[in-house]
Amino acid sequence: MRKVEWISQRCDPKTLVAHQLMEDEVTTCFSEDTALTVAHRLYDGNVGSLPVVDPEKTLIGIVTEFDLLQAIEAGKNLRDTPVATIMITKVMTVTEQTPFMEIVTLLQQYHLIRVPVVRGNTLIGILARRDIMLGYIKATDVGSGG
Repeated sequence: MRKVEWISQRCDPKTLVAHQLMEDEVTTCFSEDTALTVAHRLYDGNVGSLPVVDPEKTLIGIVTEFDLLQAIEAGKNLRDTPVATIMITKVMTVTEQTPFMEIVTLLQQYHLIRVPVVRGNTLIGILARRDIMLGYIKATDVGSGG
């Protein structure tokens, strides 16, 4: 659920922070999952990446469609390929208090589609470019009907 969906009065979108924009119901995977399992989750969830967490929800990496395509190109069988061998371990993150414009800059500067939201090292949400756009629309267009 995104808190921004409940904005009822216009505001400057630059006053929004990550916890207002993020999706807090995040589909994740574990490092020992197979790449094929991740491929199914990506397809079923209509997303391009999944955060990789441990059982305590500590963020340890991220796996993307691009990573899966690289594995296929390298001749790996996704059924036998653990996520740990293809995931990205240096993950760009934001905290729940990261301001709107910092998130926009991060997404643009690094050509990211999604960025995990963490509290310490614990995954608490995810922010996509689409969430930023929704936040902007909701903050600037409340009640106008479009």
